[in-house]
Amino acid sequence: MLLSRWLWPSLLTLLALSCLLSVSTGPVSISLIDSLSAVMNWATQQNMGNIAPHEQLVINTVRLPRTLLALAVGAILAQCGAVMQGLFRNPLADPGIIGVSSGAALGAAICIVLLPNANALLIPLAAFASGLITTLVVYRLASSPTGTSVVLLLLSGVAIAALAGAGIGVLTYLANDMALRDLTLWQMGSIAGAQWIYVSLSLATLILISWRFRQDAAALNALLLGEAEARHLGIDVDRLKLRLILLCALGVGVSVAATGIIGFIGLVVPHLVRMMLGPDHKQLLPISALLGAALLALADIGARALLPPAELPVGLVTALIGAPFFIFLLLQQRSKLT
Repeated sequence: MLLSRWLWPSLLTLLALSCLLSVSTGPVSISLIDSLSAVMNWATQQNMGNIAPHEQLVINTVRLPRTLLALAVGAILAQCGAVMQGLFRNPLADPGIIGVSSGAALGAAICIVLLPNANALLIPLAAFASGLITTLVVYRLASSPTGTSVVLLLLSGVAIAALAGAGIGVLTYLANDMALRDLTLWQMGSIAGAQWIYVSLSLATLILISWRFRQDAAALNALLLGEAEARHLGIDVDRLKLRLILLCALGVGVSVAATGIIGFIGLVVPHLVRMMLGPDHKQLLPISALLGAALLALADIGARALLPPAELPVGLVTALIGAPFFIFLLLQQRSKLT
């Protein structure tokens, strides 16, 4: 309880600092004070400081939507990862590892390559539909009357991710130069092309899934005891699973459409929070959302600052952080089996 009380203000402070650093980092030099003043000008629609017009334009059209998109996507992916780990009762479950991200990526890639003039909302819709189909297929392959097999879950995810990767490869081969550049950068995961329409869509999705996940936190806690025990407690396990799978597919689909494939946020963040606070989803979900938002914002700052004036795709930065952590988890799981 003491750690939980200490963790909330610490994470809120980290979140505020990451936001401030994010809006002040970039090829155009803008001080922290001027960046904060520009954000206040945008929020109040008033000129509250002596900010140069070009600096205000950079904040309004580039850095602020980029920062807000990083926060929203980080919070979405972290919560979806926490829910999937609770749903499958395994700390290795993750939207990327079980193939959901790859499936959503295939749907979005189809729109980018084959429908270049499509409405911006069609890409997240296609990513959601493709991610949902992938999730249901993986879940069906891994399920049996006795429960869900973690081994089959991971193997099914690998197989589906390979199929989706093959589909994306075919689309890459067929793409013209413009679509090929967009698709390549998008596959690496990038927030550089943040647009207000994606910010609005991501924030709306974040609010929806956060509210619904919060409502199902107690049921997820019961599910940790096993499906039979959860049914004895009066929980409709099948309906709960379907609802959570739909919400995770929605969150991952919107995130993939907005930023491309950003891996390991959904794996690393919930596991860190679970190590600190335990498995109670009433605390795990909101804390994961805060930490995921801050971590992705900081990763995006690192992507901009590591090789100036060029920018690394943020998906590469999260992979550099997450891959060693995943290896650590695998070693930890192996030690439990020996």
